[in-house]
Amino acid sequence: MTAAPFPLPVDPTAPLLLFDSGVGGLSVLRKVRLLLPQAPVIYVADNAGLPYGDKTEAQIAARVSGLLGRLTERLRPRLVCIACNTASTIALASVREVLEVPIVGTVPAIKPAAAMTKTGVIGLLGTEATIRQSYVDRLEAEFAADKRLLRHAAPELVAAAEAKLRGDPVDPAVFARAAQTLRMMADGDRIDTVVLACTHFPLVEAELAQAFGPDVSFVDGSDGIARRIAYLTDGQPWERKDADIGLFTRGGNDVDRLKPCLAAHGIGRIALF
Repeated sequence: MTAAPFPLPVDPTAPLLLFDSGVGGLSVLRKVRLLLPQAPVIYVADNAGLPYGDKTEAQIAARVSGLLGRLTERLRPRLVCIACNTASTIALASVREVLEVPIVGTVPAIKPAAAMTKTGVIGLLGTEATIRQSYVDRLEAEFAADKRLLRHAAPELVAAAEAKLRGDPVDPAVFARAAQTLRMMADGDRIDTVVLACTHFPLVEAELAQAFGPDVSFVDGSDGIARRIAYLTDGQPWERKDADIGLFTRGGNDVDRLKPCLAAHGIGRIALF
């Protein structure tokens, strides 16, 4: 048997690539920064394809695979994080088959929610595409079979998070509707834990907390994602030579108005891809 070759040295300037349909992945970037503050990052927002939640599985799989193929070929990241629940639950397996870099996905945090709940009733907020996936069914069967999981598609929250980060006012009724819809389901009045199954949603967690009330806790997958990235890059050298960059698939005024928020997340340059 031939011995496995030693891994090639990692270029210390090789970046992490975080990919999302919009700015939702910034909720993941926050946690990555805490564990890997020296890591150079390229943040990619496919805002020309936003929102993903109302697209078919075939459309999402083709778009994500095509974009990440071109991005990795051009940018040579050391690791790719699909910081999007919708893209991950649909395209993660196919992307891993074609890309030769480590891929970290994002999945609904049903396992930690099942451990947290005291009443046994969990709410799940996601996009339409995410909540209908068999992947979510499998997570529920594996980790929350003895719980009650109530799912609600809340695409309004994606737009609300994007608007908030641009500095636009957001109608509180958006968050009240999400809470009320879950509460009106059978056993919804017993919800004490809500899974934020879209990376956009932690960006409006404070508003959701106000809508749900003080007896509800929220959980998302960002902490686990950051730990996984840190584990896969453990011992690797890091060197940031320039300000981190944000790539968008469409320009315009909305992107310009995101600049202060992006800068607050350490993204000092913006370009189109």
